[in-house]
Amino acid sequence: MLSYVVVVAAIVPLFLILAALRITREYERGVVFMLGRFWRVKGPGLILVIPIIQQMVRVDLRTRVFDVPEQDVISRDNVSVKVNAVVYLRVIDAEKAIIQVEDFMMATSQLAQTTLRSVLGQHELDEMLAEREKLNADIQSILDAQTDAWGIKVSTVELKHVDINETMIRAIARQAEAERMRRAKVIDAEGELQASEKFLAAAKVLSANSQAIQLRYLNTLQAIATDKSSTIVFPFPIDMLQLLSRLGEERGGGT
Repeated sequence: MLSYVVVVAAIVPLFLILAALRITREYERGVVFMLGRFWRVKGPGLILVIPIIQQMVRVDLRTRVFDVPEQDVISRDNVSVKVNAVVYLRVIDAEKAIIQVEDFMMATSQLAQTTLRSVLGQHELDEMLAEREKLNADIQSILDAQTDAWGIKVSTVELKHVDINETMIRAIARQAEAERMRRAKVIDAEGELQASEKFLAAAKVLSANSQAIQLRYLNTLQAIATDKSSTIVFPFPIDMLQLLSRLGEERGGGT
């Protein structure tokens, strides 16, 4: 009986010591409570927790990621879309993450869903499709401000998909085609305007020098002559007609 008591007396303290030891990794912290009240945050490394009197809750400080479930959003221009996103967060204050909120991951997920619907509902469909970076920054800043009281840092929010129905897809395609046609017409008009300005400048240069007109006339004839299937009709120059008219008048006056 005495030996049994000695063995028990030796094992019980050893068991208590082993039960009091905790090891936390580099990315973990231990939130220690003493008799139900917060005591301190410990770690990483070896932590001694007094059994029964103290309890420890582990907190992972690594960045976590979760998907925001697909949300039905009505845009400002009354278009129904389905949007989902991904959120990156990490714990920066282990004490607040344990004391201030029951489940910070669930709380942040629910907050992200409501914030996503609220922010996107204030924008039109074109902005959702073309200004994702701005929307990501707006959602991230709102989430980060609201989760700061929980000791959570929301580092990134990314919109993954913005799904619209087939009717809206066809309408967007028609709008894009109309926009391309508008741009093509504008470019054609600008080209016509620039060409008319160049033609006007060339006409002024040619009208200032009759020899330039003759040279242009000969160049045009040369270009036409390269096509053997074309029939060339040479117009009689007006200057030559005027010259012959004067010669005729001079001869008639002399006779």
